[in-house]
Amino acid sequence: MNVGKIVQVIGNVVDVEFEEGKLPPLLTALFVSNTGLSSEEDNLVLEVAQHLGDNVVRTIGMDLTDGLVRGMAVKDSGKPIMMPVGKSVLGRVINVVGRTVDGLGPVITDTYMPIYRAGYLG
Repeated sequence: MNVGKIVQVIGNVVDVEFEEGKLPPLLTALFVSNTGLSSEEDNLVLEVAQHLGDNVVRTIGMDLTDGLVRGMAVKDSGKPIMMPVGKSVLGRVINVVGRTVDGLGPVITDTYMPIYRAGYLG
């Protein structure tokens, strides 16, 4: 698994450093455990928005970044933000990162699709 570390947090903008040659592509979803949100592991999704050079990517946090500090581990998912699709999502309320927010439990499906359908290069 490709793991980086946070080097800077400015609001919802989070810069993450990876090892040489392991930079995730643009639009890739990264996961970090933010105890400021909940005790759930990998509860914050960061989306790669820019390659800054020196093995650093600039990401946008899809939720609150309060509690993030330099040095925290960030996991590369290797794919874009994915949404559940199919009949099981009809009538459900799902947030921007594909997680349910309606209190009815998780969506049961085997089919997920990237939020970016056109132009994704991953």
